[in-house]
Amino acid sequence: MAGGPRILRPDRAQLRWDMVDLESQIPADHLVRVVWSFVEALDLAALYEGIRARDDVAGRPTPDPKVLLALWLYATAEGIGSARALEQLCRNHAAYRWLLGGVPVNYHGLSDFRTAHGAVLDRVLTESVAGLMAAGVIELDEVAVDGTKVQANAGRGSFRGAGGMTRFEAAARERVAQLKAELVSDSSASERRRRAAAERAAADVAARAEAARRKLAELQAEKARRTKTHPGEEAGKSEPQASTTDPEARVMKMADGGFRPAYNVQVASAAGEQIVLAVEVTNSGSDGGLMRPMLERLRALLGHFPGRHLVDGGFASADDVEWAHGVGVEVYCPPRQSKEGIDPYQPRPRDGVGMLAWRARMASDAGKAQYQTRTICECIHARWRNWDLRQLPVRGMEKVRAVMLWYALANNILQGHRLASA
Repeated sequence: MAGGPRILRPDRAQLRWDMVDLESQIPADHLVRVVWSFVEALDLAALYEGIRARDDVAGRPTPDPKVLLALWLYATAEGIGSARALEQLCRNHAAYRWLLGGVPVNYHGLSDFRTAHGAVLDRVLTESVAGLMAAGVIELDEVAVDGTKVQANAGRGSFRGAGGMTRFEAAARERVAQLKAELVSDSSASERRRRAAAERAAADVAARAEAARRKLAELQAEKARRTKTHPGEEAGKSEPQASTTDPEARVMKMADGGFRPAYNVQVASAAGEQIVLAVEVTNSGSDGGLMRPMLERLRALLGHFPGRHLVDGGFASADDVEWAHGVGVEVYCPPRQSKEGIDPYQPRPRDGVGMLAWRARMASDAGKAQYQTRTICECIHARWRNWDLRQLPVRGMEKVRAVMLWYALANNILQGHRLASA
């Protein structure tokens, strides 16, 4: 009678050496190669100048900034927003291992790099747009602007008024003093390290509490000023509050109708091509008054104002429309419906030349058709939501803007590659 089958069984406890050819694991048309090609063409001298490890100075070498830049761009396009998750992928995922090429990274360094170079990211975004313009991929006579509210890294319960802020700040200071005293009295080295870490965390909470108190004072002063000029509007509003988690965040009405701590992200794009030109972050829940600052930013970027500026109804203000008309910009923005039922396209006694031209333009079929092209820019926000941009992983306006620049750059790499390949 025949014996049992002779088979090779897995032995997962056996140590073995493997030969890995990273190049063979990544197809020639893989997105990660597109990202690396983009990064290799950049002038990143500013990042290299900041490296303290030098040939004539002792110290460990640092990971190549190009590698870190490419990692975050590719991770963003893959919907990865966590530095810890990115570190895991760098160990196990072929595309990330290919990008690294053996360069060691850890989540602390990855997290710091993501938010430390906002000015460089801003310049890279400008250069990416200039490259697409030079290649004839996009034209910038028509620019669309759309805002989106992104949930902040703070809870609604972190917002406190004057009384709650005083109690929270006192408790935070007391906790720091308590931990310092315990650190001095403890003789165990390991316990001292643990308590030192706890003290640093408590000090961070205390610092954020102090920042929140300063922000609350600003909001109270602003409310006092508005009470003098608009007493009726301010009478029904609640007292100002600031978040002890992210003092710069504000509670805003979101797209789903709910109210949550958030930032208002303004995105200017080449209408129709879905290429991001500029990103601005505010903590204003309204888009009113944001048209002129973005147009001035676009002038600095392009060297001239765009001929046509497409925005939604929340941006419409008579002062901005008049100013835009004066600098040669045609504004395409739907008028707000009147509560009294007055035709919004009809001229008003106080209308200037710019407002009269705007109302006539938006009343025409050609103007309405032109405005419809703005809806294409909303695909950028949809793409970002597909990349899991639902809540910001960082706190503070500066860091939030840096994160949004990563999303803008990743968008431009993918969309620019599609347009150039079409």
